[in-house]
Amino acid sequence: MNFPLIDSLIKKRTIILDACNSMANPLCYFFFISILLLFANAKTQYHHFVIQATPVKRLCKTHNTITVNGQFPGPTLEVNNGDTLVINVVNRARYNVTIHWHGVKQIRTAWADGPEFITQCPIRPGGSYTYRFTIQEQEGTLWWHAHSSWLRATVYGALIIHPKEGEFYPFPNPRRETPILLGEWWDANPIDVVRQATRTGAAPNVSDAYTINGQPGDLYRCSSKDTTIVLVDSGETSLLRVINAALNQQLFFTVANHKLTVVGADASYVQPFTTSVLMLGPGQTTDVLITGNQPPARYYMAAQAYASAQGAPFDNTTTTAILEYKNTPCAVQGIKINPIFPSLPPFNDTATATAFTTSFRSPSKVELPTEIDENLFITVGLGLKNCPKGASSSSCQGPNGTRFAASMNNVSFVLPPNFSILQAHQQGIPGIFSTDFPAVPLVKFDYTGNVSQSLWQPVPGTKVYKLKYGAKVQVVLQGTSIVTGENHPIHLHGYDFYIIAEGFGNFNPQTDTAKFNLVDPPRRNTASLPVNGWSVIRFVADNPGVWLMHCHLDVHITWGLAMSFLVENGVSELESLEDPPVDLPVC
Repeated sequence: MNFPLIDSLIKKRTIILDACNSMANPLCYFFFISILLLFANAKTQYHHFVIQATPVKRLCKTHNTITVNGQFPGPTLEVNNGDTLVINVVNRARYNVTIHWHGVKQIRTAWADGPEFITQCPIRPGGSYTYRFTIQEQEGTLWWHAHSSWLRATVYGALIIHPKEGEFYPFPNPRRETPILLGEWWDANPIDVVRQATRTGAAPNVSDAYTINGQPGDLYRCSSKDTTIVLVDSGETSLLRVINAALNQQLFFTVANHKLTVVGADASYVQPFTTSVLMLGPGQTTDVLITGNQPPARYYMAAQAYASAQGAPFDNTTTTAILEYKNTPCAVQGIKINPIFPSLPPFNDTATATAFTTSFRSPSKVELPTEIDENLFITVGLGLKNCPKGASSSSCQGPNGTRFAASMNNVSFVLPPNFSILQAHQQGIPGIFSTDFPAVPLVKFDYTGNVSQSLWQPVPGTKVYKLKYGAKVQVVLQGTSIVTGENHPIHLHGYDFYIIAEGFGNFNPQTDTAKFNLVDPPRRNTASLPVNGWSVIRFVADNPGVWLMHCHLDVHITWGLAMSFLVENGVSELESLEDPPVDLPVC
């Protein structure tokens, strides 16, 4: 039984029962008892995460890698919809750390969301913090990862949400389920990589390999003996839970000679559709069914970059795992049977990426906000900062002696140094942030055209946009061509949203509104903003707290490609942020 959740409901019984008494409605009492019985079947899971340095050997070389419980990738958490998670995180590493539960809505529990200096101060070396939250009306695949500096390069794992006990998937039950975590590996300490880039102002070094479930695969040196193998029986259907946990790269994913039926994304079900290739931005998840309907053999799963930024360096290697039929013929007389290799799109195949991302639909008509209270237009893109006066040339190694930057509406987001924004808001501490994030660009321009270099330098700031509880919000995300156009995976904490349209070029409110899908748009927590294009999302601000919205390419959030929404409390206790936990880390 989920005793903490039931106890929370019992504490609120006076509010609810008083309301029932005032309405003199027997159905109200029935509803209250039904809620208690519903959660009586839910469970509370307790986990212990130790953040520690662990020797990990990849590409012939051993690194002291930051892990959880000595595992890379970290532990897979499996829960049911409605369960509560209590996870005690102990930091035995030499870096500050937080953990973000990517895609979990955190209803009233923003203190457990995890982004450093947004909802909490970091867990210092030697410190600990217990994250407590409940999964509410979510099913499918999410994941968890560090949200401090570049630690999530190796500190991540799957979070699998099964239906409530006694309920089932809206598709035929698969014979087996396998998480497929796509990652990125540096033959160096990732923290050193980002610190060097911060010192120089240049772009960081690209990764040396991609990985599937932590292993680079057969095409890299010193890697073939540990290549990930996924077993399948002839005729059986399996569910692959594909997660792009890479730090800085969108990825194509495919399985040789097999079709993939997409049934879910970001812990929401979708209208099933069949494809031969997936494209996931960092942060996104996709659930696919795969049937063992090919001749028994070994088939490569493979992932490689979708790199949309023209001229920008990227890791142009390919990671592989092996889909192996259990009745695959054995090698004869020592002759090795090589796996069958798939065809992957070219690295710059925006047409294939777009065909995939625009195929998603919700399973049925959705309750979509139509009367909009807050209509925002937010530009998303890179920028350059002039070299500070007196700075050495070694600290300004970006283009033409500048430093790389990034922004939303020309505001380059700066994390507070000594308070989290949520703490400052809750305690009324002035001077930590301001509420003047612009709802529209202060200067209108040809966003995806030849932009004047006078608009390339963003203004640093810790600015949030305030929303009233229950506000119906529409955000037009507009990519820019400043420095270079690029596909940006935009993630919103604390919410799912509906993607009602996307396109290329500059968004035109007179003509592009005709493209809005107001019937069955997909529900996501991370949107792929097309290269030199736009996306339109909608959500209802019914979760109080401070919620980061940012590009999930970590190099871009390092440069400032982020902003935050501050959602005010509603009227009742159930519409208000819970009190902060007693063990919330202090700065």
